[in-house]
Amino acid sequence: MDNITRKIAAYASSLTFNHLDEATRHAITQRLIDALGCGLGAHDCEPAQIGRRLAAGATPGKYAGRVLFYGDRLPAEMAAFINTTMIRNFDFNDRYPGGHPSDALGPLIALASEMPVRGERFLASMTVMYEIFARLSDSTQLSRRGWDQGFAISIAAAAGVCNLLRLPLQTIANAIGIAASSNVPLRVTRSGELTPWKSVATAYAARNGLFAACLAAEGMAGPGHAFEGRAGLFDNITGPFTLVDFPTEGGPSLTPRVQLKYWPIETNGQPVVWAALELRKVLAAPDIKAVEVFANKFTWFEIGSEPEKWDPQTRETADHSLPFIFARAFMDGPITTRSFTEDKVRDPALRPLMSKLTVTVDDALEAMLPRMVLRVTVTAVNGAQHSVEVVDPLGHPDNPMQDKDIGQKFSAMAEPILGGQRCRSVLGALWQFREASEVATLFSMLDLKNERQFQLSG
Repeated sequence: MDNITRKIAAYASSLTFNHLDEATRHAITQRLIDALGCGLGAHDCEPAQIGRRLAAGATPGKYAGRVLFYGDRLPAEMAAFINTTMIRNFDFNDRYPGGHPSDALGPLIALASEMPVRGERFLASMTVMYEIFARLSDSTQLSRRGWDQGFAISIAAAAGVCNLLRLPLQTIANAIGIAASSNVPLRVTRSGELTPWKSVATAYAARNGLFAACLAAEGMAGPGHAFEGRAGLFDNITGPFTLVDFPTEGGPSLTPRVQLKYWPIETNGQPVVWAALELRKVLAAPDIKAVEVFANKFTWFEIGSEPEKWDPQTRETADHSLPFIFARAFMDGPITTRSFTEDKVRDPALRPLMSKLTVTVDDALEAMLPRMVLRVTVTAVNGAQHSVEVVDPLGHPDNPMQDKDIGQKFSAMAEPILGGQRCRSVLGALWQFREASEVATLFSMLDLKNERQFQLSG
């Protein structure tokens, strides 16, 4: 097998909870709670319902999985797909440059809900996903080359599942080879007028990663040189690269560097909301003549460079639209998941303010990466100018959300669905996730059908 495949397989085959330092143990627990809150808030999203309709009546088979919040017992790959559609739906889940590592979490939850898995073991497998995803994203730079994040998601999901199943190194290498050679998706998913597939593409990739792991577990061999072999990833797309050593090899733990989102929008839009909230304190929309946003090149490219971003027609376009995000926050205040209902997205009253906004690439801000810096200058009709600069907004790795912030975010998503008492009970149990003797019990606490049972026992 090639060097990249061997390195990933060796890490996935050997990692246990005992290898994790305390900072990583806490960080991975935070990100699990964050992902579950995001998923619960979107439990009734249409992509999840499509998945449930598609899988209705399916026999679970050898590798069974559970659907979060519903308890459906399905083939693991279908449960994995549905789980990730909910986690990903609001674009509120965590993010590392290149994509969203928690998009790989659906398969792990699906399988662990049907197995006798301790909390420590689950968190170790989840860390495998995060550390592999981060390294692949850093090294391949696929999102900057026009390819989508599903490549890293499929491999991370396959490796994490293999760790959970305690498969040997060669079997994991087969799973990685299957996933790597079969999942190089186009980034057109995130261009122009966006569709619901924007939030479902990685659920598809996570499902494929789980399927690759199950195939390998049953004896299917995959190419051992998907990265470095002839016509492999090096030849066709990236050129040669190496992976930063894993923590077990003396390298850094990247899990604590995974950003948590304070607002339910695309990551580069986070500082836009903070800027709008500051500016609305000093002037009103009728007073504005022009708004110029200065940003790094990727922010411009991702959320401020296409005409569709000035007239979004879908939720998925709106949460990737810098003009919409700024105008909505300026007019309404804090952005919530309710800021993207159809009437809000197509609100004609918002278009005049959006039309006054331009986005300019600022080389000085580009040079400050990976710091997240954005500057907004508003020119008033009377000629006065007001400027706001936002640096590393809350959630950025250098300004991380604390436990209280994560708990508040979870409660905001969960309490309207679970009720206050049950929400507090679930959240308290999740903070102690590592102590769980069987994680299926914790996940079942989130099942919506268990509400009456919870009330009786509570």
